[in-house]
Amino acid sequence: MKQIKFFLVAILSGISSLAYCQDPKSFTGATATLDSYKALYFINQSEDIKIRAVIRNINNALEDPRIKGKLSIEFVAFGNGVEMFRKSNHYDSLLLTLQKKGVILAECENTIRERKINKDELWDFISYVPSANGEIIIRGQQGWTIVHP
Repeated sequence: MKQIKFFLVAILSGISSLAYCQDPKSFTGATATLDSYKALYFINQSEDIKIRAVIRNINNALEDPRIKGKLSIEFVAFGNGVEMFRKSNHYDSLLLTLQKKGVILAECENTIRERKINKDELWDFISYVPSANGEIIIRGQQGWTIVHP
């Protein structure tokens, strides 16, 4: 039994020491080896700080030099995230900037139906999906990376 414990400790010590051998200054992150990448971002919160953070995250991904020009993004709102698309909340310039960069902006129709929101209250440049949860499930099965910052 002591030999087994010693053996396990020796293996674990060796593994942990390997992690420390790499020079952190030489680490540059993952290499983008594919021709294209697809990501679905979603938001279900209405706080200004959260909305702006997700928009910033999307812009950062679009500007990452490893995947710049290779990335397709869809941004779906549901639940409280619908507030991002309301004309009264003035996110239009940020959203139009994303859209000009090729980002698909979509709202969940279940949300607007359940909350009795008229589409006239939302920006006319957004698209709609029947269900945000369905969209997340379908995109995930299609190989899209699902991001919920």
